[in-house]
Amino acid sequence: MIIQNLRSGRENEILRLYEAVGWTAYLSQPERIKPAFDHSLCVLELCDEQDRLMGFVRAVGDGETILHIQDLIVDPSIQNQGWGTLLLKTMSDRYPQVRQKILLSDDVAETLRFYRRLGWQLVTELHCQALIKIIR
Repeated sequence: MIIQNLRSGRENEILRLYEAVGWTAYLSQPERIKPAFDHSLCVLELCDEQDRLMGFVRAVGDGETILHIQDLIVDPSIQNQGWGTLLLKTMSDRYPQVRQKILLSDDVAETLRFYRRLGWQLVTELHCQALIKIIR
C-alpha cells in the first residue's frame, strides 16, 4: 500500500468508497466531488499495488491555525488493519504546527473508540460545544 497526495481523475473511485461505507449524501451530487476535493487543503490517498484507491483522508482549513478532517475512509475490505490510523497520522504529521485539529464523527461507539484510542477528545471534555448547520 502507498500513501501519497491524491491524484486527479479519481472521482469515480472516491464515489465507490463513499458508497462502500454508506456515506450516501455524497452520491446524490457526484458533480460536486471534483471541486470539493480540488478546494481541500490536502487529500491523501491510500492505493494498493494495482493502483486502486483503497482509502483517503481529506482536510480543509488554513493549515496554520485550524485543520478540519472532513473525511477518513478506508475500503471495508481492508478495515481494522491500521490503514485509517496511518492515514490520519500522516495527515496530522503534515501539519504539526496546527494547534486545533477537529473532526465530526457519527455517534457510533466503534468509531468513537477508534478516534479516542488515537488521542482525540470529545469537545464536551474540553468544556466546549460543537455546533453545525446542515442544509438539506
